[in-house]
Amino acid sequence: MMRSPKFSRRSILRGLGVSLALPYMESLGSTLPKTIPLRMGFTYIPNGVIMDKWRPQKTGVLRELPNSLKPLQNLKDDLQVLSGLDHTKANANGDGAGDHARANATFLTGCQAKKTGGKDIRIGVSVDQIAAGVIGNHTKLPSLELSCDGVRRSGKCDSGYSCAYQYNLSWKTESMPMVPESNPRLVFERLFGQSNSFIDRQNQLKRNGLNKSILDFALEDAARLKKRLGKTDQGKLNEYLTSVRELEKRIERDENQRANLSDFKSPDGIPGNYKDHLRIMFDMMAIAYQSDSTRISSFLMAHDGSNRSFRDIGVPEGHHSLSHHRNDPNMIKKLARIDHFYSEQFAYFLEKLATTKEMDGSRLIDHCMIILGSGISDGNLHRHSDLPVLLAGGKSHGLQTGRHHDFSEGRYNEGTNKFTKNSVGVPMTNLHLGLLDKIGVRAKHMGDSTGMIVNI
Repeated sequence: MMRSPKFSRRSILRGLGVSLALPYMESLGSTLPKTIPLRMGFTYIPNGVIMDKWRPQKTGVLRELPNSLKPLQNLKDDLQVLSGLDHTKANANGDGAGDHARANATFLTGCQAKKTGGKDIRIGVSVDQIAAGVIGNHTKLPSLELSCDGVRRSGKCDSGYSCAYQYNLSWKTESMPMVPESNPRLVFERLFGQSNSFIDRQNQLKRNGLNKSILDFALEDAARLKKRLGKTDQGKLNEYLTSVRELEKRIERDENQRANLSDFKSPDGIPGNYKDHLRIMFDMMAIAYQSDSTRISSFLMAHDGSNRSFRDIGVPEGHHSLSHHRNDPNMIKKLARIDHFYSEQFAYFLEKLATTKEMDGSRLIDHCMIILGSGISDGNLHRHSDLPVLLAGGKSHGLQTGRHHDFSEGRYNEGTNKFTKNSVGVPMTNLHLGLLDKIGVRAKHMGDSTGMIVNI
């Protein structure tokens, strides 16, 4: 008989199809690690940004953030803006058109995607999966892959490239993507179920038939555990279980709303509103980190080339269509509004991490390093150099937050009031190697790396 793997040293509540990892609690001293683990996450923005409205003009200490990053102003001391990072393997390099597919495929791999629309896809192992291969056995889920797009594993998408390149950020091998999940219900079941999609679905149906929450089947175990906890940890347990239940209720509410729309074709659990969808997926990431269900995640907010419209913020045109703005001021203004929208959603996620406490009273965000970025800087020209990249969190692990660092030695000219570049950038894979080193994974090379960035 095969034994179940030991996912974590944290306590787990069990019930019908329930495997609910708990946050660290001081009362359970025998299960506490010597150090709080560092988590790693990657969040992708499609189609680039309007750089002069997104990037701070001055390097050094972050003070007043530009308009597109303004939603993150209160979190500036937890941020690094990293300029001068390039993904040259997203350039054509003789392969012709297909910049959007290459931007997605290269973002976490630093490799040139083989141009094919068939089954012979080839890229490289992504940074998150390099980490998962070393530390993924410490948690219930080695890694968590999320998206707000539908799944595309095959077929032709951008200029002869397989859709697999454009709809996946994470790659376990050079030909095997880690397909992301876009249905919050299924993510919830993965986090708190038995990590088997068929078994989870069957147990969910059983629970629904009994009209009970996933927590109802763990409460007996929780009651036994509560007797072992001090007063502070009892409050922490109640707070955590409440947050899980509130997340479950939100999913149920969205499912009920979808059931009332006969022409709605999406799977159960996917919100009809894009902002709601993004935020509930960010909630999933936060609670996965909090419970140590995983320490590694990636989130494709939308695939590069996405032509989603943003009517809720007064942008009825498609994002990709607008990105080819040809310097039209009105189109640029609308694109900046989209950039601001994505910053708002990322700020929502970081606020959640910043207000969640770890066992020693520190903030969860201090034990996370989360990248927000894109494989394209200028969408109008499909430029893959000097990319928009933010790195959030990690104070407790030595990350140098609250600054704008330019790896290509950019500078602000007081006379011309402009930001100028005076040398070429460095591969973003050099940053990936630095992040791997921080999380305890030693890798000498990946993709097109030329060294390791240690000054992060």
